[in-house]
Amino acid sequence: MKQARSSWISGMLWTAPWWLGFLLFLAFPMGLSLYISFCDYPLLESPVFIGGENYSNLMHDAKFHAVVRNTLIYAAIAIPLGTIIAVLLAVLLNQKARGQAIFRACIFLPTIVPLVAVGVMWMWMLSPEAGLVNQVIRPVGHVVQPVTNAIHHASGDSETTAPLAELGRDLADGPGWLSQPRWAMLALVIISMWLLGSPVVIYLAGLQEIPETLYEAAELDGASRWQRFRHVTLPGLSPVILFNVIVGIIGTWQIFALPYVMWRTGSGPNDSTYFYTMYLFDNAFRYLKMGYASAMAWIQLLIIVGLTGVVFLVSRRTVHYRGA
Repeated sequence: MKQARSSWISGMLWTAPWWLGFLLFLAFPMGLSLYISFCDYPLLESPVFIGGENYSNLMHDAKFHAVVRNTLIYAAIAIPLGTIIAVLLAVLLNQKARGQAIFRACIFLPTIVPLVAVGVMWMWMLSPEAGLVNQVIRPVGHVVQPVTNAIHHASGDSETTAPLAELGRDLADGPGWLSQPRWAMLALVIISMWLLGSPVVIYLAGLQEIPETLYEAAELDGASRWQRFRHVTLPGLSPVILFNVIVGIIGTWQIFALPYVMWRTGSGPNDSTYFYTMYLFDNAFRYLKMGYASAMAWIQLLIIVGLTGVVFLVSRRTVHYRGA
């Protein structure tokens, strides 16, 4: 009995850095945050318990609904598009070719650049007048604009083709990436595609784990390249895709730095790039509504957990584990 107690004490002492860190830096702050979410806490005064009023107010907060919608739209575009591009890049970078290491380094390099520097660089890249992106788009726009105008006029200047004509005009003049609501969200999606180095590296590691014998067997059976990609590569990568999609969900619901750098107010034109974490930050540190912000944080956690749960449910039929 004495020896068992001594072993238990030794074990607790050796693991103290972990469980003390967990209690002090995770469990206690989360518990305190949960309590504060039920309080009116202006940060400079003591918290006052008000029950579920913060959560009730959030359900009737138009700006809260707007940031949820913006974040969902961004996630719905960035995650699928990023997954497709990252997988294709990984497959290309997995081919044996001269300079393979250089190409891999170039893909990964943007991910180690600080986000503030990324935001400043892309502000110049997306500048309406001198930006490199618009310099490339304008010649294409001059070709596209007569076609969109002709379609618009042929339809009798109907409202259904008006957006098409407006698109042609924007492409010819150069889109206002940072000043027009319809382009601001797309600008952030484009930047997120530039920062795909980390998932590409993970996909590359997953490709290395797919046995070469599977490709050889498929080739002997007469499978084309597309069939080998569809029936060998994608099933073999499916656990890695699941991991990256979950990381992508967490990342998109926490987007913060880039919009705050690229737009001084952080919200973008007409609040088109005002995301969930940004509104949470503003409530906590600009409006000093810490209880309101804590309620938002817990709702954010529930949303991420819920979306992750949905992904896991869908993955039961789409993810293939080796030996399963």
